[in-house]
Amino acid sequence: MKQLALIGSGFGGLAAAIRLQARGFQVTIFEKRTMVGGRASQIKKEGYTFDTGPSLITAPFLIKEVFLSAGRRLEDYLDLIPLDPFYRIYFHDGSHLDYSGDSEKMKAEMARFDPDDAKQYDRFFAGIQPIYDSVITEGLGAKPFLRWQTMARFAPKAIALGGFRPVYSYVKRYFKDERHRFAFSFHPLFVGGSPFRTPSIYAMIPSLERNAGVWFARGGTYSLVKAFERLFLELGGTIRTDAEVQEIIVRDGQATGIVVNGEAIPVDGVVSNGDVPWVYKHLIKPAHRRRWNDKAIDKLKISMSCFLMYIGTRRQYPNLLHHTLILSRRYRELVKDIFDRHILPDDFSMYLHVPTRTDASMAPAGCESMYVLVPVPHLGGGIDWKTKTPMYARKILDFLEHDFGMEGLQENIDVLEFFTPEDFGTRLNAHLGSAFSIEPRLTQSAYFRPHNRSEDIKRLYFVGAGTHPGAGIPGVLLSAAATESCVLEDLGAGTPRSTSQLQTATA
Repeated sequence: MKQLALIGSGFGGLAAAIRLQARGFQVTIFEKRTMVGGRASQIKKEGYTFDTGPSLITAPFLIKEVFLSAGRRLEDYLDLIPLDPFYRIYFHDGSHLDYSGDSEKMKAEMARFDPDDAKQYDRFFAGIQPIYDSVITEGLGAKPFLRWQTMARFAPKAIALGGFRPVYSYVKRYFKDERHRFAFSFHPLFVGGSPFRTPSIYAMIPSLERNAGVWFARGGTYSLVKAFERLFLELGGTIRTDAEVQEIIVRDGQATGIVVNGEAIPVDGVVSNGDVPWVYKHLIKPAHRRRWNDKAIDKLKISMSCFLMYIGTRRQYPNLLHHTLILSRRYRELVKDIFDRHILPDDFSMYLHVPTRTDASMAPAGCESMYVLVPVPHLGGGIDWKTKTPMYARKILDFLEHDFGMEGLQENIDVLEFFTPEDFGTRLNAHLGSAFSIEPRLTQSAYFRPHNRSEDIKRLYFVGAGTHPGAGIPGVLLSAAATESCVLEDLGAGTPRSTSQLQTATA
């Protein structure tokens, strides 16, 4: 059996490991931390359970495909619960919109703000459906963009659909009310992109949500990590935790091994789920990096980071749904502060995940488990988070209690933990402490993104947020399929099977 080393155990890495182990490779995962999951870790403290990273599960069919690749059923490993509405969005004026996948409910919600916008709802989704069909149905998201010809074949269709127009500009053509413009354009922020320059190919995310729903894994998103881990081990895979990789060994232009805790381990190929810019800079000697040398990496535009607070409270707040967005008055200028000026603004918008709204086991009886996510600049802005964290946390808590109306919040806190851009950098080896790796702007998408197969080194492959197609659980699961096809093409363990073949084989 050919031996593969897989660096990192995020969702993309675990999915790739399952796919490749099921293909007949012997895969060993090397994870720096004590727990598998990468960004998708978990905190348990004083009866409260917190997912530390991804909290939105969309496109469950992509998760099912990972299980089907191994001849297994998702339902035997995981309990997924549909959410409705998907989010509650609170605007600065106190109004709110319950964002749902139900067309009639959404039109009724929108009509409260602008009846003409509500009439544009169906037209908007008809416009983005061809983009969805290209990326998901036709499988472009799961195909590696290794050659410029692939991009050239896709470009005319994308141009005709307006797919290279920024997401906000695309949405603006349909809706007049700024609340609706936000509701259908904010999704790039969930994958590390600015809505004002991320190409509107990403406008298909609302279509993905409407078609496939938004879900919660009972027990938290980490239940999906544990399900993937269990499947991988059942297939005969190996996981080594507390095993940080110090170097990818390259000989004659080919990855031949890794160094872990001072031990050199020979392998037939290396798949990295680590942050691509960080891996190239820190694990591969400069002599082996012609395309992705330090100068090229330093030119990359990196996504924003996040300031995260994990809060366990002795009282509950029913005005918070499972997913809640609370918005500042500013939209464009706030995004500019974070992405371009790299400053910590006086105002903020935030996302709150409150899993106890769906699963009471995530906190003691009558209590609330929540995390608060505030987009902030990456470490390129020079913010000292060691000194900034207490003041910034207090500012957020004061806002939630006194401005948003979460009465008695601070006096009822049992658990309070933080995760800052510095933690993204030191704990997760994220370049510049980013939360989503490389920003998904036009010049850094598809062929222009670091490839699933290394351009510099043979038998070195990448999976996850920093390669094609990008961040988010659907994105990294698609990248696992793209990376699998590259490994199979090079190492000849078989040919990728279609989803229909897999379904037939496991029926």
